Amino acid sequence: MSRAEADQLRAALGEALTERREFVRTVGTHREDGSYVVERRQAESAGHRKVFESFAALRRLYDDLPAEFTAADVERSGLTGGRRHVLVHHFAEHPAFECGLSKRQPLTASKNDDAGSSAGGETGH
Repeated sequence: MSRAEADQLRAALGEALTERREFVRTVGTHREDGSYVVERRQAESAGHRKVFESFAALRRLYDDLPAEFTAADVERSGLTGGRRHVLVHHFAEHPAFECGLSKRQPLTASKNDDAGSSAGGETGH
C-alpha cells in the first residue's frame, strides 16, 4: 500500500469513527478517540458542552438519575451551569434514552417505556 493510499484509508476510518447527530436543541458527537460530546446546538462556548469518556459513561449518568429528574438532579453529578439543562434536553431528544420532557419550568424529564409519549412528543424525534 502506498503512502497516499494509507492516508486516504486513515481519513476514511476517521470519518467512519466520528458521528455527529443533531437534534432539536442538542448535538451528540461520537469522537474518533471513543469519547462522546453533548452540546447545545449552535453553541459557541464550552459552557454549553460536556465531554464524556464514552457514550457508556453518559448512559451510566442517565441510569443513576431518578425516574423523574430535573437539571438540579444532574448537577449532583458534578455538572453545573448550562450543561445541566443541555443534558436534560439531550436525554429527552436522543432515542437511546427512554424519556421525554414532562415540564418546562422547572425543566423536568420523566423516564418511561415510550419516549415519544411525554410532553406532547417534545423529544425531538
